[in-house]
Amino acid sequence: MSSRRAGSVPKLPHLTSRSGRPLLASAVAAAFFAGALAAPAAAQDRGGGGGGGGGFLGNLGEIFGGPPEKPGAYASPSANDLLPNAGDVGSPLARPLRRFEPIALPNLPGKPQAPTIDLPGLPAYAPPQAGPNQNIFRRRDTLALRAVLSEGGPQIPNGLIWRLFSAVPSFDGSPSLIASSESPTPDFEVAPGSYILHVGFGRAGIVKRIDFAGIKIQETVVLNAGGLKLNAVVGDEGKAAASRLSFDIYAKDGDDDADHKLVASDISPEKVVRLNAGSYQIVSHYGSANAVVRADIRVEAGKLTEATLTQRAALLTMKLVREHGGEAIADTAWTITTASGDLVRQSVGAFPTMVLAEGDYVIVAKNNDRVYQRPFTVEAGENTDVEVMTSDLAETDGGSGDDGPGVGDAVPGTADGAGGSGD
Repeated sequence: MSSRRAGSVPKLPHLTSRSGRPLLASAVAAAFFAGALAAPAAAQDRGGGGGGGGGFLGNLGEIFGGPPEKPGAYASPSANDLLPNAGDVGSPLARPLRRFEPIALPNLPGKPQAPTIDLPGLPAYAPPQAGPNQNIFRRRDTLALRAVLSEGGPQIPNGLIWRLFSAVPSFDGSPSLIASSESPTPDFEVAPGSYILHVGFGRAGIVKRIDFAGIKIQETVVLNAGGLKLNAVVGDEGKAAASRLSFDIYAKDGDDDADHKLVASDISPEKVVRLNAGSYQIVSHYGSANAVVRADIRVEAGKLTEATLTQRAALLTMKLVREHGGEAIADTAWTITTASGDLVRQSVGAFPTMVLAEGDYVIVAKNNDRVYQRPFTVEAGENTDVEVMTSDLAETDGGSGDDGPGVGDAVPGTADGAGGSGD
């Protein structure tokens, strides 16, 4: 398998599969941190019928495994685009109902009058019900449906959701659901006519028109979809990221990030996501602060694509102490800013932990109206404890106290209990 690299990226360590064999990257996407730092994203396509895990399906077993998912966001044709205009096919348009007023009877002397009857308003006509499934006199036959990921690929054994709609809209213009199934091989008994078929396979899906002649046939639907498995490593040594790692997947509709459509969010590592073939932007979050990496990945039909991103960040545990190695002081409020003063994160507690991208920071701790601060540098992959000493008292202009000058509100970005508990 050939390899392609985009940009100049650090060399990742050799990764191995569960069977102990080395994994060769077939594509390396140029990922970047905070829009500036370049970081590697190794992608590997693992296709259909070959060996490996997953039995006779090969590595596609990872895509096919698991129960059916409710259809999510994906880029596919809209069923409305395939429906004809109601007026063009003779389907009556929705109109307000006409009302008939009761006819006044003549009041003839010496004859009994008819009792007054309060009748509800009646429609001028009863609109015909549209849709081939409404005509019980039409002969029905079997429309057998099957699905594959790519042309000539193996049949998808599970995880499918089928919905069959009438191609003739109802009188209000909406499509009519004829039948649905979660079977991998549904057989629909329907009358001859035109239908709109929707097939969902995880985050992949397709909408197509089927013209059924009333003769028993088997229709094979090509989804043009594949699978994507994501992971990340931390630092140059390629340490595995912890459970704080998550991914968002966007469909690329253009070069502008504002045009990207969110397809899936908060995806955990090693989870296979079923997607339509195409280009996607992957956003990797390590923790909930500023450790964010992006990469562009292409999913190919009938293949499982594996991508590994590199996070340039580290996990920090902070504590306020009176001496090195001393006991942490409780009820401390923490504020993390960049060296230029931009707020990154706030937290409260004796041992707050958070993931920060590599770079220079200023750590500010506030306890009992005293503010302490120290500069600190985060190195990628170097998880560490950061001690702020009570001797690191911030220099301010007002007041006095036992540990040094008072502070008040002179230090920007601090607050009495703002923020969460960290990562």
